[in-house]
Amino acid sequence: MNRALRAAAIGALLLSPVVLSACSAGQVTQTSTQEQNFGAQTDAGPLDLRALELPYPTGGTYPSGSEARLLGAVVSTASSEDTLVGITGDAFSDVEVVDPSAAAPADDAAPAGISLPVPADGTLFLSDGQGPAVTLVGLSEELGVGDYVDVTFSFTESGDVTVPVPVGVPQRDLPRGEAFDFHPEEEEEQQGGSSAP
Repeated sequence: MNRALRAAAIGALLLSPVVLSACSAGQVTQTSTQEQNFGAQTDAGPLDLRALELPYPTGGTYPSGSEARLLGAVVSTASSEDTLVGITGDAFSDVEVVDPSAAAPADDAAPAGISLPVPADGTLFLSDGQGPAVTLVGLSEELGVGDYVDVTFSFTESGDVTVPVPVGVPQRDLPRGEAFDFHPEEEEEQQGGSSAP
């Protein structure tokens, strides 16, 4: 082996760790080590509104005129109870609240407004599993992932606070569509025919 070939071989061996490390770039993405940000959050005095979102809709979008569940939590560090008395916004026409812990109204009673207690040094959950279920009714436009609605929360003690509430991302892997065929049969036939003698 002459000197030129030997120098080339040694150079290749010395550079191979650099080349291999460059090839691995992108295999471990920055986002794989970051925590995903779930929902919007803000505060209203001693109240901390956390993880506010509209869950990912079936089919990927909420059609205009449909309804969407509002999820989140209101965490209080106050020494006295507060009360959530209003949920309003321009992007929906009404709000429905189902509170399993509330007493059932009499048959002839007028529907009551929102009155959800936020316990002192405690948490009010807005969800299906625990706490009242809150639904935004009559969405004014179609919403998908990346969209949000401005929601104003009104409290008796802490006042009003407006939060841009996003549409959530899917919590599971979605099925992929069919792969794009980069080699249509016609092209394959033509290529096969052109190779014949």
